[in-house]
Amino acid sequence: MITESNFEQSESSSKMAMMAETTETRVIMTEISEDNDNSAAETMLARKHLAQKHYYPSDKAHGADIPQSCIESQTTSLAVEAAVSIVINGIHYAVLMASPYQLEYLAVGFLFSEGLIQHSHELLDWEVTHLTDIASYQKFAQSLNDGDLESASIEQRLEQFQDYDIYVVELVLNQRCHQRIQAQKRQLAGRTGCGMCGITGLTQALPDLSHYSQANIHGSKATVPSLEYLLVLRQQIDSAQHTHQLTGAVHAAATIYDQQLYLFEDVGRHNALDKLIGWQLRQKVEVDCVLMTSRLSIELVQKSIRGRIPWLVGMSAPTSTAVRVAQRYGLGLAGFLRDNRVTYYTGIW
Repeated sequence: MITESNFEQSESSSKMAMMAETTETRVIMTEISEDNDNSAAETMLARKHLAQKHYYPSDKAHGADIPQSCIESQTTSLAVEAAVSIVINGIHYAVLMASPYQLEYLAVGFLFSEGLIQHSHELLDWEVTHLTDIASYQKFAQSLNDGDLESASIEQRLEQFQDYDIYVVELVLNQRCHQRIQAQKRQLAGRTGCGMCGITGLTQALPDLSHYSQANIHGSKATVPSLEYLLVLRQQIDSAQHTHQLTGAVHAAATIYDQQLYLFEDVGRHNALDKLIGWQLRQKVEVDCVLMTSRLSIELVQKSIRGRIPWLVGMSAPTSTAVRVAQRYGLGLAGFLRDNRVTYYTGIW
């Protein structure tokens, strides 16, 4: 079994500070150090693939005659999308399709969003394992007391899984959390772009978040982020979102804390926000504003309310349900953050 936990735990050795084009804010990204092998970063976040580009030459595309198309072979970078199995106290709880990086933060943020943990200290231990061969899969199946362990069956499953990158995040939570898991135990298949897949009960999908209401937490309305502040924040994110620049296929959640930009990328927008919330819990910090590079849907609003985030801002639009729920629980919501404008939907009256 190949264990990846050492990489995640030694955050100090894998953290690279990148200076933004400003004297006020430093950009901090949890990326692999330049001293490490670049192939490690490529394997975890992006992977090379040979593709064929078909196009019309720009100078002939609008001519009277039908132009002859050109064909160009090229090597492209694709965002890695992995199956991440969340195992809690030996109980298989969920499978997320996610970028296989910052998985401790993803797991902690996901469990917090699920209501299974309230504080970071409830996580007693954790380990990340990359399943790569029959031996690693067999050991994983045995640890879950999977009765179907015949070699032929395992080989057949591995052949089925060969197109997938599979990671297992094993978490050890305290006894109180274990009781919550037993009460809420379910099998969840979370596909990219869907934060509610597998939820069967309306009460579970549409929870009462009154306990997390901003009025109850802050006592007064949070400061409205100015247009100038948000435009500077977007500019810094655009320059720092390296995986998206490389692949064009990942979302990001970002915030400024102590004059530093912290950015978390993932193929799923809800995963990116879970990573930020997990980081927030592990570091025991409070943030004022989170910017998402995506539209603002209901699951992002619910996660932000649970995470006690005063303001959630998106580069695209919110949904009607997202606005109504944000209004009910006092979450500031803004969208359409572009080159010279932003639209506020809640929190300004």
